[in-house]
Amino acid sequence: MDRNSPTEEKANGSKSPTRNGDIKRPHYDRTDTAASGWATDNEDEKPKEPQQSDYDKKKQTFITRAVWTFVMIAIFFGSMFAGHIYVIIIVTAVQIISFKEVIAIANVPSRARSLRFTKTLNWYFLGSTMYFLYGESVIYYFKHIVLIDRVLLPFATHHRFISFMLYVMGFVFFVTSLQKGHYRFQFTQFAWTHMALYLIVVQAHFIMNNIFEGMIWFFLPVSLVITNDIFAYVCGITFGRTQLIKLSPKKTVEGFVGAWICTILIGGGITNILMRYKYFICPVNDLGANVFTGLQCEPNPVFIAHTYTIPFIPPTYTFLPTTITVSPMQFHILFMATFASLIAPFGGFFASGLKRTFNIKDFGDSIPGHGGMTDRMDCQFIMGFFAFMYYQSFIAVYKASIGSVIETAITGLSAEEQMEVVKGLTKHLYNQGAVGAKVPEFLNDNLVNLLARR
Repeated sequence: MDRNSPTEEKANGSKSPTRNGDIKRPHYDRTDTAASGWATDNEDEKPKEPQQSDYDKKKQTFITRAVWTFVMIAIFFGSMFAGHIYVIIIVTAVQIISFKEVIAIANVPSRARSLRFTKTLNWYFLGSTMYFLYGESVIYYFKHIVLIDRVLLPFATHHRFISFMLYVMGFVFFVTSLQKGHYRFQFTQFAWTHMALYLIVVQAHFIMNNIFEGMIWFFLPVSLVITNDIFAYVCGITFGRTQLIKLSPKKTVEGFVGAWICTILIGGGITNILMRYKYFICPVNDLGANVFTGLQCEPNPVFIAHTYTIPFIPPTYTFLPTTITVSPMQFHILFMATFASLIAPFGGFFASGLKRTFNIKDFGDSIPGHGGMTDRMDCQFIMGFFAFMYYQSFIAVYKASIGSVIETAITGLSAEEQMEVVKGLTKHLYNQGAVGAKVPEFLNDNLVNLLARR
């Protein structure tokens, strides 16, 4: 029997090429095929896309990274010189983007789609937290504006209760949205959201307060972290030999220590320049101010130079100076630069461990060539938090302000007592020659009539 007969082909499980005859199927070479699986007549005419070499890829990545580095520098300095309100907007945008990136790495899209309110709750908790933190800052720094406004006064005096009720509403909504079979995922998202709020939003709030206290308390921490990061890289590739931590294999002990020394030196130089300008050292009293209009205030004593006696210089060593004239801020910058060099990098190590946990390279792609916003801000958040705590503990000068006096009078005195305060202040101003005699008389007559009507 012929090996290619239809009968044998059917016995072997193959189909006959035709119903009426034993026609051999022509042989096709399928080694080079088109997308359909078969060779085409014009296949050789199609130009093949050239493969990009590793050198070209690295070159393109370097160019993209360099361009966006200059863009970020321009935005940073542009907003800082334009005024405090623009820096606040930048910080707000940074914390929202960072929150979004951190939340996204633990999200499971398939489950998030089946649970309608998962993302909604994440953003609700972000909004309620920002309402509480921003409200605290506005009330603290602008009491003299908020507390005298009839519309804003109820929100200011009951701000914390309103914030608490907003959070409770979200908590109740979360509990009522729990679905059987998704408990673990939903509680994981709940815990992950709160961790992101603490690590990002809460710490960014203290950076915001640093801006209100003076631009220098925002610019110095940021510049110290950037300086340390640059010189850690430079010193590491120059003479780095010993690995520092396994979470970041490229970090070396030599680069770590070298960056510390360089950060202290450069931090001292930057501080010496910024102290000369009131725009940087004055607290915010006008959100419309910019680098051209400037700010006016009585400088904090920490920026005023003092003469110190060097205790360890023997009096017989006349060729050595026994005193030194320097502002106390130069001593404070030593501690801030040390924290930026030895502690703040652990924020980056924490972020590296987090990325390894989820097996991702970057938190996102918000900044072309640089990865996500969180990748650039991992050390900045903890540094800004430290700067606020250090400033409040060792540098801030606490004295009565217009806002604090108004707050005390509004919240602690009755209407009649507040009127007596006004009369007393007016009389004092008259005795000092600040107002004429008609002002106390006018206020006294009108306040008496007002009390009589009550």
